[in-house]
Amino acid sequence: MAGAEVLALIGRTLAEAGAVLGAGARPVALVTAEAKAGEPGLVTAAARLGLPLRAYGAGALAGVAVPDPSAVVLAAVGVPGVAEAAALLAAGRAGAGGGEAEVGGGDVRGGAGAGA
Repeated sequence: MAGAEVLALIGRTLAEAGAVLGAGARPVALVTAEAKAGEPGLVTAAARLGLPLRAYGAGALAGVAVPDPSAVVLAAVGVPGVAEAAALLAAGRAGAGGGEAEVGGGDVRGGAGAGA
């Protein structure tokens, strides 16, 4: 997925979430699995937004209980969820049993998500 596509996805996701998060809501980082961290679209999007790109290994991601595990993600990456688990890890809420940390994510072809 190209940087422009990732940026457009992030923009749409934030626009949709604006009513819930408030108009001033802004991401503080892009997060993903280590296997996806070098993808040009993610690197470009993080740079253009001035955000850090944080990547987590499969072991760390697998250790986070996700509310919506995916068989597709499990087959592709080896863990039941990347976007939710990475967002929870980045927010320091992995294993804390609550709170919302992710906006977007889900099944995004190419591995990039707003919570990617």
